[in-house]
Amino acid sequence: MAYAHLMNGKGLIRIFAAVCLAITLVILVPRWFEPTGLRKVASAAPGKHLTYTSHFPLTENPVSEGANWANGQTAALDWANVRTVPGLAFGTETAKVTTAPGKYDDSTALLTGDWGPDQTAEATVHSVNQNDNVYEEVELRLRSTLTPHRATGYEICFRCSKTAKAYTQIVKWNGPLGDFSYVKIVQGSQYGVANGDVVKATIRGNAITVYVDGARVLQVNDDTFKSGNPGMGFYIEGTTGVNRDYGFTSFSATDQ
Repeated sequence: MAYAHLMNGKGLIRIFAAVCLAITLVILVPRWFEPTGLRKVASAAPGKHLTYTSHFPLTENPVSEGANWANGQTAALDWANVRTVPGLAFGTETAKVTTAPGKYDDSTALLTGDWGPDQTAEATVHSVNQNDNVYEEVELRLRSTLTPHRATGYEICFRCSKTAKAYTQIVKWNGPLGDFSYVKIVQGSQYGVANGDVVKATIRGNAITVYVDGARVLQVNDDTFKSGNPGMGFYIEGTTGVNRDYGFTSFSATDQ
């Protein structure tokens, strides 16, 4: 009788309190340990959209942010990975190979998940010690894929320069290392990027539009790739050991 009374009184109160504590921990603990500077949606219900935003709060090589990124070397073998330190994403390309196709092993990272075909990618540029004798490019990726020995999709690249030798390019990656084709190139100081610039690329149907600091700099139509994921990349040619001189301090993508 005493045991039954306990279960009907204090015992039930203790069980109820334990259940409430367990529910609270399940809800709050993941939020306590989620890195600041990272807002993500890894999957979406039918009819919904994916979004991803990061200010790169972690030190990771390669970048993962909870398995939200797939990398060039890890996933596709022939390209380089992207790494991060707090506040910066940058490439790991050594630039020691100076001949094609090996020199085109751009550092590449694509978001994981099932992304819709209409995509926007946007990033804030980090660039110091600019030198026109060196090719440093920051890249946005749209409708892109990485599988062993194959990388496909659209690359939108910006040279880290503000001289007449600067450029913006839209490039198609056709699969094997070094197999790419130019869709369109524009050259001039207004098409390059400097520290703090915001670059953006969108694809709607077959229309690719490119922006620098909100100004449209390039638009083309191309029907080659119908699906794939957004992402980022970096390329260097002409020197070694300066990977942290250029990169992104933030990145966001959506398929809205």
